[in-house]
Formats: sequence, C-alpha cells, structure tokens
Amino acid sequence: MTGAPKVAVVTVSYNSGRYLAEFLQSAHQASEQPAPVVVADNGSLDAEGLRATTERHGARFVSTGRNAGYGAAVNRAVQELRGDVDWILVSNPDVVLSPGSVDRLLSTATSRDDVGAVGPAIVETDGSLYPSARRVPSLRTGLGHALFANVWPRNPWTRLYHADDRPAGLRDVGWLSGACLLVRAELFHELGGFDERYFMYFEDVDLGWRIGRRGFVNVYDPAARVVHVGAHSTVDSSDAMRLAHHRSAYRFLAGKYPGWYLWPLRAVLRTALSVRAHAGPRRRPRPGPSDPLEESRPSR
Repeated sequence: MTGAPKVAVVTVSYNSGRYLAEFLQSAHQASEQPAPVVVADNGSLDAEGLRATTERHGARFVSTGRNAGYGAAVNRAVQELRGDVDWILVSNPDVVLSPGSVDRLLSTATSRDDVGAVGPAIVETDGSLYPSARRVPSLRTGLGHALFANVWPRNPWTRLYHADDRPAGLRDVGWLSGACLLVRAELFHELGGFDERYFMYFEDVDLGWRIGRRGFVNVYDPAARVVHVGAHSTVDSSDAMRLAHHRSAYRFLAGKYPGWYLWPLRAVLRTALSVRAHAGPRRRPRPGPSDPLEESRPSR
C-alpha cells in the first residue's frame, strides 16, 4: 500500500484496563497498513498498568495529568502524531475494531474530495445497531425536545430529532459519534480539534457541525463495523454528570444561535434543560453511543 494515505489511531483511557488490550489488538487488525496508536490517559488510578499494556502492544502512552475530559485528551494524543498523518481514527477504548474496518473507512473518506469525517456502524454486544449518526440539532428541535420529551414522547420535535434512527446505507449526516470516527487530519488541526470547553457530551456534535460549516461533509458508512463492548449508560451516575450533559447541550445550541434577538428562546431552553437535569432521566435510556439530547453514551 505504498503511497496510500497514512492513518493514525488515538484513544483515551480512564480506568480502562478491562478493555484497552482488546482495543489495541483490534487496531492492529483493522488495516492492512501499520497505523501508529497513541493512548492519552486521563488520570487513571491504574495508569502504570495501562502504560504497560499500551507499550506491550507497540503503542505510545501519554498522560494528561488529570481528568481533562474526552475532547481535551484526544487533542493531547493528536499532538503526539507525526505531521505526515493524513487521517486520524478517534475511538473509545471500549470499542473493538472489526478486521478491515479502518481500510473501509479510509476508502470512503478518499472517494470524495469533500469528506471531512467518516463514521462506522456501531454494534452493541447483543447485535443491535445503534444510530450513531444524526442531523445537527436546531434551536427549535432542542427547545421542543427539552420541553416536551418527558411529558409528550411523540412530540414532533423529538420525532424530527430521531428521524435518522433507522438502519440505512452510506449517507451524508450532520454529525458522527465520537465513540469512533475517522477524521481528516489537516481539517482537524485547522479546526483546533475538539472544543475543550465540552468536558463531556456534545464535543462530537460540535465537531461535526464545524466540519460542515467549513464546507466538508460527515459520512456514515455502515459497511465499516465496530463493536462497543463497554458499559454505556450514565443513568446511574452522579447528578454532576447529568448536569454536565445539560450544560453541554445549552452551550452548543446557544453557541450555534448567538443572535441577540434569540435570547428569549435561549432563556427558555436553559430553564427547560435545567428542569430536566434536576428531575433526572424519565426512564432508563437505551444503551448506546453519544446522544446529545439524551443521557446515554459510551463510557469515555
């Protein structure tokens, strides 16, 4: 594969000892061409054990020195890559990459000049397919969903947001789950990587939105498949995590719609999200990758 675009793999560890070795092993089998792998650790209690696991698999281990958040840790890992890398595979450590999956993503990525990122089908351990690619939420959609989802589940705004929740073939989408995506390296650098103001949630939605604004497209290719083997739901997590989710939701939508004349809608949105955050989840969410308007995602 001489002359083929060069791919590198980055992941984030946070007490990920149960999964990291399997991820690293799968990364070696996901492409015919060797791909350097960097693991950025977010202050794991078992950091030295994770370092040993990483180095045993020929990968590079770097520490952020703290729990910096998913996006910030990915950015730190990317800093370790050589300048000749053309595409970066960003992945959770509790994902298993299917053999050839990176090559498939790369083939799709290089089939058009306007592709900024490509995401695979993310398969649950029970064989179900999670919709990991959606349209970018609008202020209207976010506001309607925040106000009515708990009391009127079939409201038109929630149905509009979930309209992409269907098995489908290759297609352009608004954003791709940060649990696993291949992104154009030059573009990732130009955009400044993930926005580190998002400690958790919405960093992938924001990246997909900014990729689109730059004139590139996000492509979902279900012919590339990965398996998510870790625990997903944050429903049993702390109130702080739930509050962080809704703060991120507001940050994204308020940033996307900053006009002064929209401040009444932003105020209503903030209130509605705050009420949802303090009320807690209405029901146990379906496990799955990052869902910006719900409270469920792969562990980061």
